[in-house]
Amino acid sequence: MEKHPLFAVEQGRPHPSDQALDRAMFALRMQRPEEAEQIAAGILKASRRNVHAAVIHGQALIAQNRAEEAAVSLEKAARRTDDPTAATVLASALAAAGRVEEALLRLRKIIGRRPAFPPAFRELARLLDLAGRTSEAIATLEAGLALAPDLVDLRADLGILRMKSHDRAGARAAFAQARELAPGRHDICAALARVLLADGDLTAAADVFRQALALQPGDAALRADFGRCLLEMGERDAGEDALRVAANEPLMFSRIIMTLAASSHGRFFMRPSRAEKFLRGRM
Repeated sequence: MEKHPLFAVEQGRPHPSDQALDRAMFALRMQRPEEAEQIAAGILKASRRNVHAAVIHGQALIAQNRAEEAAVSLEKAARRTDDPTAATVLASALAAAGRVEEALLRLRKIIGRRPAFPPAFRELARLLDLAGRTSEAIATLEAGLALAPDLVDLRADLGILRMKSHDRAGARAAFAQARELAPGRHDICAALARVLLADGDLTAAADVFRQALALQPGDAALRADFGRCLLEMGERDAGEDALRVAANEPLMFSRIIMTLAASSHGRFFMRPSRAEKFLRGRM
């Protein structure tokens, strides 16, 4: 919940600047905010009322830790339109600039609009959680889901906050519902698998781990958790094989050693060199 989100710009822009806007959004998604800022600024020079360009420009400034500049720019855009995307990104900029209460007040107004604008519920929940008001954040997401029950991201966010609140049953239900809505989402499958593992529902966890890895085979952290699950199931050879694959990611090495040592069916090594040999298949 802590990562600042990118808000999608609505489609249907009947203007020649469409391609430039697409390039700016792509640059932002590829974590090139300076490039996105430059492109969006060029569009705004030609058409200062282009709210889509203003939103991308504001997000690019926030990504560069220039939240005050973003707030000034987005406040002008928000006065020219009732577009909820601009208002929501403005609230994000205000929060990033330290004006959290003002941001929360604006977001509460946005979530009162109809039709509902789900990204505002997500952003309000994110800021409340950051402020240590997780119960309020959960209530906000639930209110959003009452209006948009099929919105996958709201359910996934709810699962994360339920897990943070040590409500594994609630987290499991939220992730399971999100998975039903979006079975091709690797992140949701991974989250559900980890909750099932924490619950000790090992067979179900292993099945969901396999699905998640089929969607994202290169996720070393996920494969390491799958290996831990297999070890706990008593499938020692398969579990160790999964951990060996995960160990190809250098940053995972220490975590895998701890996994082996902590599992009831694992191994303990007195020397790191022995562990490395084992994981490299040289023992």
